[in-house]
Amino acid sequence: MAGLELQDIRKRYGETEVIHGVDLSIPDGAFTVFVGPSGCGKSTLLRMVAGLEDISGGTMTIGERVVNDVEPADRGVAMVFQTYALYPHMTVGENMGFGLRMNGAPKAEIESRVQEASKILKLDPYLKRKPKALSGGQRQRVAIGRAIVRHPDVFLFDEPLSNLDAELRVAMRVEISRLHQELGTTMIYVTHDQVEAMTLADQIVVLRDGRIEQVGSPLELYDNPDNLFVAGFIGSPRMNFMAGTVESSDGGVRISLKDHDATVERPLSARPAPGTEVVIGVRPEQFAKGGAAELDLRVDVVEHLGSSSFIYAAPVSAGKSSATDEPPVIVESRDARGVKDGSTFRASFDPLDALLFDVASGNRLR
Repeated sequence: MAGLELQDIRKRYGETEVIHGVDLSIPDGAFTVFVGPSGCGKSTLLRMVAGLEDISGGTMTIGERVVNDVEPADRGVAMVFQTYALYPHMTVGENMGFGLRMNGAPKAEIESRVQEASKILKLDPYLKRKPKALSGGQRQRVAIGRAIVRHPDVFLFDEPLSNLDAELRVAMRVEISRLHQELGTTMIYVTHDQVEAMTLADQIVVLRDGRIEQVGSPLELYDNPDNLFVAGFIGSPRMNFMAGTVESSDGGVRISLKDHDATVERPLSARPAPGTEVVIGVRPEQFAKGGAAELDLRVDVVEHLGSSSFIYAAPVSAGKSSATDEPPVIVESRDARGVKDGSTFRASFDPLDALLFDVASGNRLR
């Protein structure tokens, strides 16, 4: 096993730089997830770790070894791709052992490693089958098994579940999490799905436009995002953002909400000047009865999920209609069976739960 160190890693295509000086430490045995929107550079960064993309600048270390110029086969990494890339004419066992055969490993060693991996992945009954006789989840397990037999120092996963249906994705997330616990090997996983990131990772790396926005555990990023981008990206449903203006900041901050006849008052170490444009962030589950900050809302849509419901609503303010350019306010409710579309209700939250962000920079105000 091995950890990774990335120091000022850059990637250029001609004059265009797409990875901008990434610094990152991945501890030995950690499950790290690269997450971000399409085009943020997460797959490019993963391919640079694998050696499939050249490094334009900086230093990459795996274990104690600088690997900038090391061939992919010699880096001690194994990669699982989005597509299974299984050979249709080979059996499961042959697919899993193919890489070892190509490297000239003894037959007995190949069989031993394939048997070991098949037990871990519960593929024993399927070793003689060909890929066409397998389900999507079984094929993905074979692709993972092909990586396991190499006994790599680092596993790399490039959106491995994106071709699976929703139910199978949940099952495979559990399988991959269990695999990490059993093997204890360093794993790097790329996804655009923040639910996958939250459920799998020890450490999440949020990327945007080839730069790291924030690194931390899932709950650290959920509870304490550094900026608007991270706050909006981590969490499902998304965090509610409400535009406001600072009225005063003496001994605390008082903010008037633009689309609501409401103010929010709370202590704050920062002292934004009166008139400063800010954004207040509130998670859907933070709305509760009895909070000091209150919003009058009109229901647009209710999503009933069984144990809870999500109410999508617009502000109802004096002199204003419910139409607004702001996205809907999402309120999580444990008892919304009587809520009807078009009805009005009052939602409240504790101002201490709200996060404040500066509009100009997007950074958190603490």
